[in-house]
Parts: sequence; structure tokens; C-alpha cells
Amino acid sequence: MSGVRTALAKARYFVREFSGEAAYDRYVAHARTHDPDAQVMTRRAFERARTDAREADPRGGFRCC
Repeated sequence: MSGVRTALAKARYFVREFSGEAAYDRYVAHARTHDPDAQVMTRRAFERARTDAREADPRGGFRCC
């Protein structure tokens, strides 16, 4: 049973990394490590800022619409 549990944990890890969901967790950990007193953005604000930054950089990727 532990082999199935390990496989599911690895699959969950890759899905979270691929979808970008883990980026917020990394941001929170980084923000709290570097300045524990600073206010951390909400997930919604973080995703908005991330999307705005991605769309503002023409070198960053392709967006058709």
C-alpha cells in the first residue's frame, strides 16, 4: 500500500507544479522567511500580480487574445 501512496504523492506534486498551484506556497514561505512582519498577499492578489507580470512581458510567452 505504501507504493500506491508514494505514487499518488508524486503525482500530486507534479500536478501542483505543472498547474502553478505550488507557486503561491513557495511565495508565502519565501515572504515569511525574509520578512516575518510583512503582510503576505492573498492567493487571489498573488495570482492577479502573476498574471499581470506575465502579460506585461512580451518576451515571456505567447498570448493570442
